[in-house]
Amino acid sequence: MTMPHLPPLSVLDLSPITEEGSASVALTNTLDLARHAEKWGFNRYWLAEHHNMTGIASAATAVVIGHVAGGTSTIRVGAGGVMLPNHAPLVIAEQFGTLEALYPGRIDLGLGRAPGTDQLTSRALRRTLQSDPDEFPRDVMELQHYFRATEPGQVVQAVPGAGLGVPLWILGSSLFGAQLAALAGLPYAFASHFAPAALMQAIKLYRSEFRPSEQLAAPHLMVGLNVFAADTVEEAKVLRSSHQQSFLSLRQGRPGPLPPPVEEFEETLTPQEKQMLDNSLSCSAVGPPEAVRAAMANFAARTQADELLITSHIYDHANRLRSFEIVAEMGRGVPSTWTAATP
Repeated sequence: MTMPHLPPLSVLDLSPITEEGSASVALTNTLDLARHAEKWGFNRYWLAEHHNMTGIASAATAVVIGHVAGGTSTIRVGAGGVMLPNHAPLVIAEQFGTLEALYPGRIDLGLGRAPGTDQLTSRALRRTLQSDPDEFPRDVMELQHYFRATEPGQVVQAVPGAGLGVPLWILGSSLFGAQLAALAGLPYAFASHFAPAALMQAIKLYRSEFRPSEQLAAPHLMVGLNVFAADTVEEAKVLRSSHQQSFLSLRQGRPGPLPPPVEEFEETLTPQEKQMLDNSLSCSAVGPPEAVRAAMANFAARTQADELLITSHIYDHANRLRSFEIVAEMGRGVPSTWTAATP
């Protein structure tokens, strides 16, 4: 039987800090996963900006990207994403211009307009909470300007950065980002792995309103998918429970380190909690290899995505490697044979 085609696969890593771990361990695991992802043929390796989150080690996103890019050799590495309202565009242009100068042709810059944190932390980052809905599009345009070749008389330049053409992406979970990406002619990544409500509407808007640009001639869509792959469906469900616990705690205002998995976690949920998790995490593939591949193929067919952005928020590093390895083998249509070493 012919296996259904899958688009290119990429990795979104939140550098999880576990209850028994530390940021140092999380960042060591991130580099290890990136090296495996490169070997297994993943297209990109993205890291996300979150602040004041005791379970996520990638707050200094550009620094972690440098850590990963320096420890790999071919895979594209980038931000999925930088929350641009937290930063002056020139600072981001210099940071990612430096990364591009160090690792030419391998750096991506995904941009979001959410704070990536709570209001108090946003104030600590920005020194103000004043906002203008037009500010994000203007900041994106300013950032694009810094990556172009300098013009005669240009007073402010990004050094490094000018002329390097670091590719920009727009990230989002609403119609705002879809429309901005379309009008700016930029690739678009939708955060369906945790906020899928507007997914299909945003895809339709992005494709229908896309305008070609210097960077991109036709729409390019990447969509997020949670994957919890294991040898059995029961094991995969247990692995997923760490992410379910973490997500529920975050929504209840109690963010913390990634907790260990527990069996039959869903049996402890109230109907309201289960519905929230089912709705928010509906874009997920859970189970053994063939079930995961079928779910990935169905999701790709439904969205007609050009890439799938895979995240596996799993407590044990060996099990997380196993999940991504299964994804990679299913992406190539080859049965999985890799076995994790005993910790």
